[in-house]
Amino acid sequence: MPSPFLSSEEYDERAHQLYNEGNYDGALETLREGLALYPNAVELHIGVGYARLARDEFAWARKCFEEALVLDPDHEDALAGLGETLLKFGQQAPALKSFTRILELGYQDDVELLLQVARVLFRENLLDDARQFLEVALQQTPDNAEAVAMIGYIEHRLSDDAAAIETLRRALKLDSEHAEARIYLANLLYDRGEFETALYHFERTVPEEHWDELGIWRLIELRKSTYRLADDDASLRIWDERVDELAGEIDSIDQMLGEIEQRAVEADARDARVQLELFGTLLAELSGQKEPSATHSVVARDGREYSGTWDEIVTRMRDDSTLTSKSVIEYMQQEARRGFSLTGVLIPAGDCEAFVRGSADAGLLRILS
Repeated sequence: MPSPFLSSEEYDERAHQLYNEGNYDGALETLREGLALYPNAVELHIGVGYARLARDEFAWARKCFEEALVLDPDHEDALAGLGETLLKFGQQAPALKSFTRILELGYQDDVELLLQVARVLFRENLLDDARQFLEVALQQTPDNAEAVAMIGYIEHRLSDDAAAIETLRRALKLDSEHAEARIYLANLLYDRGEFETALYHFERTVPEEHWDELGIWRLIELRKSTYRLADDDASLRIWDERVDELAGEIDSIDQMLGEIEQRAVEADARDARVQLELFGTLLAELSGQKEPSATHSVVARDGREYSGTWDEIVTRMRDDSTLTSKSVIEYMQQEARRGFSLTGVLIPAGDCEAFVRGSADAGLLRILS
């Protein structure tokens, strides 16, 4: 039940705390409770809008920001929220108009708001517009490491890696604890083949600062090759655990897709068997025995060679990995995700032969026969 002893500001503060904790449902409930008492509280409408955005409820979010702007047409946070929501609907022109209005109203000194808008524009690949807001922010605070780092990200997006590397190094001089910039820089150096320097930067991060598997896999690979570490070396355990945290358990969608792919493979095989049944029966009668399963041979990136049927090869690869507790299908799904993070190549994970051939196409192993 709403408490009349709380002000609208207190409702907003409580919801903001819940939002920062990732409890979007709790934040939304608190904001609704506040709006029942204070229906004209602009901040509460804006809070509901951002909670809706976090839950990907874009139509509801847009309505909330528009309601806030009816109450206060020049509210900077409502303008920023509306602009972000409009971009979700592909409405770039009105979104940019909403963002530009923030500058017209004189909020150039609200650096955090400018960075928020720049991040939204960067995510939507509106790089020139994102740079505009970053440059305004840097006019206010030239030593803002976050703004400098984002300029570096834009330079990378524009394929100017040399400039991006220099800009990210500048950001780290301004703030040596800027983990995102350091990880981004390490990945750029890795892509350029500067492995020793890349490892230098990777090793100055901790697992909790990584929110993408790519950098962790690269760090593990570099540490193993540089220090001649075994796959199960104790120093790699914290990084393997972080990969597991990011990958999580095989979720319902992954499970469903894997099952669908497996069923499709099995259905194709059944159809082929039906079509060839007459010929197969005749050949079996003539030969008096079934043809033995073909034997193949592959070499992994670490030089290990595996021979046998496709199923046997994948099973042995699983047994030699850190995923021995996983089923073969779970192993293939997790390795396919890792492979995509490393190479950008989609690897089938519902069938052993397709998985091996897809891994070879991605350059993660070599098929000898």
